[in-house]
Amino acid sequence: MISKIRITKLLLVLLGIISIPQFALAQQKITLGDALTFALQHNSKVRKARLDIDGGRYKVEEVRSQALPTLTGTSGLTYNAIIGQQVVDFGGQTQTLKFGQKWNSTAGIQLSQQLFNQQVFTGLQAARSSEEYYNLTAQYTEEQVIELVANNYYQVLVNRQQLNVLDNNIKNVKVIEKIISNQFSNGLAKKIDVDRIKVNRTNLETQREQTVNAIIQLENQLKFAMGMQVTTPIILPDTELTEVKELPRFTDSIALSNRTEIKLLNNQDKLLWLQRKAYVAEYYPTLALTGNYTYSSQAGGFDFLNSNSTAIGFGSSAIGLTLKVPIFNGFLTRSKIRQADVNIQKAKEDRVETTNALNLAYENAKIQLRNSLNTIEAQKKNAELAQEIYNSTQNNYNNGLASLTDLLDTETSLTQAQNSYTQALLNYKIAEIQLIKSNGNIKSLIK
Repeated sequence: MISKIRITKLLLVLLGIISIPQFALAQQKITLGDALTFALQHNSKVRKARLDIDGGRYKVEEVRSQALPTLTGTSGLTYNAIIGQQVVDFGGQTQTLKFGQKWNSTAGIQLSQQLFNQQVFTGLQAARSSEEYYNLTAQYTEEQVIELVANNYYQVLVNRQQLNVLDNNIKNVKVIEKIISNQFSNGLAKKIDVDRIKVNRTNLETQREQTVNAIIQLENQLKFAMGMQVTTPIILPDTELTEVKELPRFTDSIALSNRTEIKLLNNQDKLLWLQRKAYVAEYYPTLALTGNYTYSSQAGGFDFLNSNSTAIGFGSSAIGLTLKVPIFNGFLTRSKIRQADVNIQKAKEDRVETTNALNLAYENAKIQLRNSLNTIEAQKKNAELAQEIYNSTQNNYNNGLASLTDLLDTETSLTQAQNSYTQALLNYKIAEIQLIKSNGNIKSLIK
């Protein structure tokens, strides 16, 4: 028998083995491509859009069934408690006769096949277009999720860089605080100077705590957009937010035919015209093939299942054509057609507005990229200059040539310059995403 000690050791080994991949996963850095790939697999909106594709395919099968033959089986059993009688005249003499038996049973099958029904044929075309619509909708949903995840991803990176800035500033302030405390102990500094530097350090530490909380919230928002459990730890590499040196190549206009929004509008136009065509088809006659076969049997008692049954049975069948010609329905069809015409006109207005909005987004993205690049270059130089001023002021302060106020002011200016530079990088990345989306290449971010 295995002792409890050996069992305990075995469990510890197993737990250690199991925890290895989880620990490795927790330490794994998630790149932007990894985040986008994960989102396309786990985001609820994307998964629902793909389910809509399956639903659209089943809708096509539903409409197609209207063009296929319909078979219906029927059966019945009737007990005639009182058999009806008829009066029959035989050579001037009347006589009552009973028609039927106490028990009647029937079984039959009916067939119906549409030979000509323009509404059904138009419905088949619309169903195929609907399947295409769901595919385009799923593609559009993926593009929206990619844009959302990418924006959230860069926001996390920016806040992490701002946290690094705060950590460096806190480190510098602690050095100054130590120097002032030593000076105060030696009677070379005032108590107010010690208090001011403590207040400044406390403010920076409070700002750092707020930034840490903001990062956690942004990471949770990113994980939610990815479809990941918010309790899952993630690490983002700092190299994703790199320095920008030149603008991408711009074009005077964009090929709107590549945009999913335009493809959706094209599909919507097709569906609206098919809907109008279906309404017009209500004026057309319909022709259907019908057929049936029925077997009936009658008996004085319920002995249909006996081998020596006295039931009398016979069969009957019929084949026919059913033609329906619409004559007047109170102008109902005309009203439907006019409503369809209104919807088609509204779709044209939607196309004009969407086209203008897509061009607007592209032009704004170009402007934002130019502005952001100029800001990045200016803020980079500003941050380098602020660093030089801070180093010089700190050296002067150590030599008694600058006041504590001057040092704190330069430290604040350095923090603002560094944060402005980081914010400019974020603005550039967001505008870059908009530009890529405007060109219809948003999925290129996955690579």
